[in-house]
Amino acid sequence: QVHLVESGGGSVQAGGSLKLTCVASGDTFSNYWMGWFRQGPGKEREGVAAIYVGGGIYADSVKGRFTISRDKAKNTLYLEMDSLKPEDTAMYYCAAGGFALGQTAYRYWGQGTQVTVSS
Repeated sequence: QVHLVESGGGSVQAGGSLKLTCVASGDTFSNYWMGWFRQGPGKEREGVAAIYVGGGIYADSVKGRFTISRDKAKNTLYLEMDSLKPEDTAMYYCAAGGFALGQTAYRYWGQGTQVTVSS
């Protein structure tokens, strides 16, 4: 049974930072794409960042502010978010087993962690 468990969400003022963590279990994820997706209020879910080997890829809206990384030995995925904006407010989901930022391809999903940015 594959499980992805996110943590690290919370409330922060604009300009602040948060670091999300996703711990994966039930499989070896070192050969999987892993990514972060988000769904804001009244919006469709969108890709934020994804990583396979080497550096990550990012949505234009978060480039230069967010950094995705992974610790393969710990089966853990991270998303460091700096210079947060109110429009970053969303439920953030960790996903594995897909490709890049194409969310429909991802097989495994976490339950999400809420990020709220106030102005």
